[in-house]
Amino acid sequence: MKPCRANAPHPSKMGSTNTLPLPTYKSLSSSSSSFTNSYFIAKPSQLFLQRRRRCQSFKVSCNSNNSTGEHDKNLEANLDRRNLLLGLGGLYGVANLAPLAASATPIRAPDGYTCCQATTTCDEKTVVLKDNCCPPPIPLNYETIPCYKLPTMTKLRIRSPAQNADEEYIDKYNKAISKMKELDKTEPFNPLGFKQQAHIHCAYCNGAYKVGDKVLQVHNSWLFFPFHRWYLYFYERILGTLIDDPTFALPYWNWDHPNGMLLPPMFDREGSSLYDENRNQSHRKGTIIDLGYFGDEVETTTDQLKCNNLTLMYRQMVTNAPCPLLFFGSPYSLGNNIETPGTIENIPHIPVHIWTGTVAGTPLPNDKKKSCGEDMGNFYSAGLDPVFYCHHANVDRMWNIWKTIGGKRKDIIHPDWRNSEFFFYDENKNPYRVKIQDCLDSKKMGYDYAEMCTPWRDFKPKLKRATTRKANPSSVPSSSEVFPIAKLDKPISFSITRPATARTQDDKNEKEEMLTFNNIKYDNTKYIRFDVYLNMDKDTVMNCDNINVIEFAGSYTSLPHVHLHKAAARDEPAHQNTSVNFQLAITELLEDIGLENEESITVTLCPKKFGEITSIACADIQLADC
Repeated sequence: MKPCRANAPHPSKMGSTNTLPLPTYKSLSSSSSSFTNSYFIAKPSQLFLQRRRRCQSFKVSCNSNNSTGEHDKNLEANLDRRNLLLGLGGLYGVANLAPLAASATPIRAPDGYTCCQATTTCDEKTVVLKDNCCPPPIPLNYETIPCYKLPTMTKLRIRSPAQNADEEYIDKYNKAISKMKELDKTEPFNPLGFKQQAHIHCAYCNGAYKVGDKVLQVHNSWLFFPFHRWYLYFYERILGTLIDDPTFALPYWNWDHPNGMLLPPMFDREGSSLYDENRNQSHRKGTIIDLGYFGDEVETTTDQLKCNNLTLMYRQMVTNAPCPLLFFGSPYSLGNNIETPGTIENIPHIPVHIWTGTVAGTPLPNDKKKSCGEDMGNFYSAGLDPVFYCHHANVDRMWNIWKTIGGKRKDIIHPDWRNSEFFFYDENKNPYRVKIQDCLDSKKMGYDYAEMCTPWRDFKPKLKRATTRKANPSSVPSSSEVFPIAKLDKPISFSITRPATARTQDDKNEKEEMLTFNNIKYDNTKYIRFDVYLNMDKDTVMNCDNINVIEFAGSYTSLPHVHLHKAAARDEPAHQNTSVNFQLAITELLEDIGLENEESITVTLCPKKFGEITSIACADIQLADC
């Protein structure tokens, strides 16, 4: 297939067709591309923004930070510390960052002829899905499918916060979704139908699509943000076409603002087209969402949970995402099961999915089978809940906001990212290939977001110490004595040597000090989580449950997932070892704790879930560009 060209025909000049082709690629380039530092943006060692309060109307007992960037001094008196810590239990810290020398050629649109039954994981088994996620029938003229060219827009579509929607808009939205669902009955293979649109997510995310002989996955890497942006772009245009309103725009679930931290009311009206019965029934009717949710409810006050969410948002958008690869995720190589999601994809994106979906293992409404987290709590079924698109609109909004925070927060410029492609049908049922490089500016795509204050920008966590002294590295074993760790079934402390001390600010601006845990292996059908602390030894390890301390560096977390076609066909247990390299940026943390001049530091690992099946080969600290 020829590469996309700038002179591809505009959608309006292509007629509607009854044959619905899907592109295929007979071969992929075998050449690998090397990542060089010039392709990525170097980051400063720190960029904690101290700003004025942006949202004067936000009132809750834990006030956002004052002009100095610290919490109100009455916070501790107003909040139960234990509940605050539990509410942040899903904090990921800094996302994995793959070495820049990794190979990741541009991803081509999937080969429709190799699309097969998608799979999911349930009750520790890989299950072949009954519903075929593959797109409509494929004709023989697939090589003629053009690249999409953005149409000229005279007026931007404005996506507004869901909690502010009026009845006129809600009626219009219900009408559009109803028309989309009606297509499922009258034209089940129409790519504009509700189920066919939901199947897009299933096919791309549950192992149905292949490129060459490699399974394609758009999660847990730098493909996540651009794929979902294109997905929502066409979905939104389809809805507008169905109700003959080219200005129609999706709402966004404003879960990063206290007023939007609940299931948007328009989606909670039983009997409407926006309602989905496959949701967690205990999280309806105004229940405040926990953006760090991983299946465990937190007993706390409403105000406290809102504060937890704002602090978590600050960590994921500012502290832990100062450079492109930490925000977007690492380069993606086909068939590679090393998972490296960006900060927002991991949290709050995944917790919102889990919080909304049914509780795994409980009976589904009107179904005898047990829940696997449907609908929102499982990739294959997430698109069947209309709130999915509202959720991802806010995820997409985070991309726009992140680029305005400053510093080195800019889009990746590497051509392997920008030239990667996906496949979609437009609102006229015409098939197109789309490139990442064409979706970097939402305004050029014809839409923008209504402004909403972002109080989380002022919620830099108040720094508290677990200990008032520096831990003595000689009091614990060295990293060479501790690793490899066969089972992370108890807290483990070790000392590790740093590559440099007393670094200048210019040096910190050039390179980030990265604490790396190499070749982490675990069974990916399980929930996995462990926390990482600096400057804690055997005398202070009792603080291992307290993440609201300056010594807390971050967490590694993973949700059950597997795409094993062979195991599924034999209905075998879906045990599959995943290998991960987990990195934490620690330059600023060393400054805060006062360890910049230390040649070695103490690191503590605290297992939280299924540490007994988690192993780690080794750990090191290096200076790296990002």
